[in-house]
Amino acid sequence: MSAAQVSLKIDGIPVTVPHGTLIVDAAKRAGIDIPVFCYHPKMKPVGMCRMCLVEIGRPTRDRASGKLVRDEAGRIKVSFNGKLETACTTPVEEASEVRVQSPVAVEGRRQIVEYLLTSHPLDCPVCDKGGECPLQNLTMEHGPGVSRFLYEDKMHLEKHVALGDLIFLDRERCIQCGRCVRFQDELVDEPVLALAERGRALEIVTYSTPGFDSVFSGNTTDICPVGALTTADFRFGARPWELQVSASICTHCPVGCNLAVNTRREALSGGQFAVKRVMPRQNEAVNEIWICDKGRFAHHFATSPRRLLHPLVRRSGQLTEASWEEALDVAAAGLRRAGSSVVGLASGRASNEDLFALRRLMQSLEGRSVLQDGMAGGDVAAQSGGSQPIPLGGLGKGDAILVVAAELHEEAPIWWYRVKRAVERGASVILVEARPTRLDKYAAHCLTFPHSKLVDAILGLVAVASGDVKRAGLPADESFEAVARTLGAARHLVVFFGREGQTHASSASLATACAELLAATGHGAEGGKLVGVWPRANTQGAWDLGWRPEPRGLTACLSAAQAVYVVASDPAGDDPEAAQALSSVPFVVVQELFLTPTAELAHVVFPAQSFLEREGSFTSGERRVQRYYPAVPPSGETRPDFEIIGRVAERLGQAAPAASAAALMDEIARSIPDYAGVSYQAMGRSAPQWPPVGEGDLYFGGTSYKNGQGTGVALTSSAQPALPLPASPPASGSALGPDAILLVPVDRLLDRGTTIVPSEILSPRLARLRLEVSYSDAERLGLREGGEVELRLAGRTHRLDAVVSTSVPAGVALLPRSLGIPLDGPLPATLKATGI
Repeated sequence: MSAAQVSLKIDGIPVTVPHGTLIVDAAKRAGIDIPVFCYHPKMKPVGMCRMCLVEIGRPTRDRASGKLVRDEAGRIKVSFNGKLETACTTPVEEASEVRVQSPVAVEGRRQIVEYLLTSHPLDCPVCDKGGECPLQNLTMEHGPGVSRFLYEDKMHLEKHVALGDLIFLDRERCIQCGRCVRFQDELVDEPVLALAERGRALEIVTYSTPGFDSVFSGNTTDICPVGALTTADFRFGARPWELQVSASICTHCPVGCNLAVNTRREALSGGQFAVKRVMPRQNEAVNEIWICDKGRFAHHFATSPRRLLHPLVRRSGQLTEASWEEALDVAAAGLRRAGSSVVGLASGRASNEDLFALRRLMQSLEGRSVLQDGMAGGDVAAQSGGSQPIPLGGLGKGDAILVVAAELHEEAPIWWYRVKRAVERGASVILVEARPTRLDKYAAHCLTFPHSKLVDAILGLVAVASGDVKRAGLPADESFEAVARTLGAARHLVVFFGREGQTHASSASLATACAELLAATGHGAEGGKLVGVWPRANTQGAWDLGWRPEPRGLTACLSAAQAVYVVASDPAGDDPEAAQALSSVPFVVVQELFLTPTAELAHVVFPAQSFLEREGSFTSGERRVQRYYPAVPPSGETRPDFEIIGRVAERLGQAAPAASAAALMDEIARSIPDYAGVSYQAMGRSAPQWPPVGEGDLYFGGTSYKNGQGTGVALTSSAQPALPLPASPPASGSALGPDAILLVPVDRLLDRGTTIVPSEILSPRLARLRLEVSYSDAERLGLREGGEVELRLAGRTHRLDAVVSTSVPAGVALLPRSLGIPLDGPLPATLKATGI
């Protein structure tokens, strides 16, 4: 039921808004400007800065009857308060009147600006915020024009304070609006900033070690209304009016955050275009106006000086530079010799267009298309969406979210944030997990089971929801009934499934069990959504286009191939066994950004363009197809992956390659039923969003960019799966010996992947290779905190630091992925304390 409407007048203009709307928001919706500093539409109002002062007239009521008093003309009498009030803390009231531009209100705001400037430095000519500074703009509009204060009387504070590795604070510029502190505390639950001291000496400090220890820290620079907070990679780097803006999509996780890439041509870069910063681009259905620090800072790989710039061909055992014509001829000849014994290997780093082109080439050669991302279930997720999209931003009271085998805070931070916000709007979160996660404090129910029993736990919920009292292998527990009731009563149910502690086989079973649960709770056809917490940005797109992991394992697949065509994947760098198998393949073609360990084994290496140099599309984990645009000219002789594949295919007798990524998307739309209607034009459409950002003012929503380049197309399922879907739990492994432990790979946000390491600004924050164990196992095995442990795994011995943690289950050791020790799923290992 929609909220009751309230009608009032603001500067004489009739405005009707929902009951409870703040005056500042009501004015904004009506196109009336009320300036703010401390207020932000995503946060609770605090009324700290007083910049939104207005006159408020309230309807007069008869004291005896409580009825509205009217004048002789029948108009409601309005009485104005003798004092100005803050529009950001005052809700609208029926029949009230608000004066924004009255002389009294204008004078009040002039005094506030004058007060703020009493201790503000004269930094405008050099300030990083110049050109997009709310204080500067509002001073021009509302300020006194002449200062009555002496420069010598101003407060002088430190001007280059490192709050951490990524964010710097200029204490003189801070106007103590508290936006940064409130964002960290209220919105993202990482309260590492605080206000210290009092009065004019008030300042922002960080209480975390390392400093400003938050994965969302960069957002505080966007909402800072002055130049007090700046990022390490943009501070004194450029002026906003010098920058060109290109729309893009984050490449690092399945959320699909919308980005705005700021570039300029500069002498410092040899006259070439340089990426100066990456900012959020508003998409309320995906990332709202925020991005995590990985998306903000890890773009530097795309313009790294270590990029491949020319084709390479192996001659006399060495990779040497070659022309495009020679490299294409050699690649085509090698693939022709292999015949049907060719494997196309790709990952979710590749775009939809690249994946479609490579799979079509493999089909023409009667070869195989293998997805390196080992997690399964993308086909089930595609069939469990129904005909109506369910945006996370719309979930609240009466809805439910279930998360299983995933730590969203590390794997998809913006999803973590949006789930948290859904809880604050009244949604119920249920966790089925093997260890504590950052969502625990917001969960209505936590069901804790060993990693090997997570599929069984979901099937137990299916049994209860279906009215089957038998729960094989699971203890009778009232929490199962409570969870089943919550899920069954939910208006909408969104299920996130991950890969922690799962093999390829068990992740497939987990996805299927989750789909069964949606069906058992009445959300199988409509009102439900199954979302994979994929390891890469476009893994769901790969599944949609027919790509599948190799159930036997990648090494077995490579060992049987006569030729392998690798795109946006590094199997040799991820697994020594895969490297050994790949080194025995007679012919290898690689398309990459860098000379990776896989590229070093290749016979032909093609230099691919990065996402900043081309256009393409990704399909997010929520199955929203979004396009990205070129931001900088191509480096060297690089070309888009789909074009390279098309040129190779042309030499193998196929039709000329598609003229553009848009043309390939048209082919995808004709070939894949779920993508019918998807086009670059459709993905490029956008509509007005609330709150408005990037408009005439920058103080209301911050410096996030308005989305005029497209919010994407939300896919719905064209298939109707047969329900219930079959699910089989994975076979349980053998019991562990007295010195053994189950080694479980876990995802860390800042890992050491191909697209992270080249972004040197993040180096201090990258995950360390260390083993996390429980206190009970540490005592049993003689391990101590910070000591070195010897890990024996699959015939190899590794030495690494040990960390003892209360969040690790007994019998389990956690090891970060992408840090040099290959591990696709849980494996038994032997640990031994070294005594060092």
